[in-house]
Amino acid sequence: MSTRPKVDYVEEELSEQAIHDFLAVHPDFFESHTTLLSSLNLPHAAGGTVSLVERQISVLRQKDLQLKKQLKDLIEVARANDLLTAKMHELTLQLLAAPDLKATIGALEEGMRSGFGAHYAVLVVFGNPDAFEGLDTGRFLRVLEKTSALLSPFKTFLNSGAARCGQIRDAQLDFLFHKDASDIGSAALVPLKAGTQIGFLAIGSADADRFHPGMSTDFLTRLGDLVAGALSRY
Repeated sequence: MSTRPKVDYVEEELSEQAIHDFLAVHPDFFESHTTLLSSLNLPHAAGGTVSLVERQISVLRQKDLQLKKQLKDLIEVARANDLLTAKMHELTLQLLAAPDLKATIGALEEGMRSGFGAHYAVLVVFGNPDAFEGLDTGRFLRVLEKTSALLSPFKTFLNSGAARCGQIRDAQLDFLFHKDASDIGSAALVPLKAGTQIGFLAIGSADADRFHPGMSTDFLTRLGDLVAGALSRY
């Protein structure tokens, strides 16, 4: 007669994590248990139940829709970039064809307004205003010494040497856009550097979301380099 104590075995319930880990290690489990696969039902958001296979198909369809949307967004970005490239090319040709400083400034103003749709654009050039005497500066061109007190509101921007997008200060708006200041919802400030900083280009938009701090400034930087190169010829 055995005196060994009887051991009571208690069946432990598998945790969700244990089942998850098992299926992750054995992804082919249901291939050899097709009957189980077809008998599994899951709650459906619209009520009732669906099979696991149907749920997987639904998930795959959702992923497919997401991928299609991402592809559509990428295509739209590519088209927008192609359009900007074409406009930049056209502006480059116009600036190259300009025979003098007056024609260069005129080509730039026309290119910004008609080519890029920038109805609020201002070119600020550092220099002696007397050197630009005779030019019809209008609202587009502002010439002033780099040490002018009028540039104080732009000190942080100018020291950074980088393009800036978003909403700008009232003092900046008033200096750049005068009576149109209240119409500006967002703006881009683009430094013009040709070895040294020779000025900056300001582009305003009535749309508050047109220029925002999170947007890429690569295109604006290239535009600034192009304008600086064209102006530095004179």
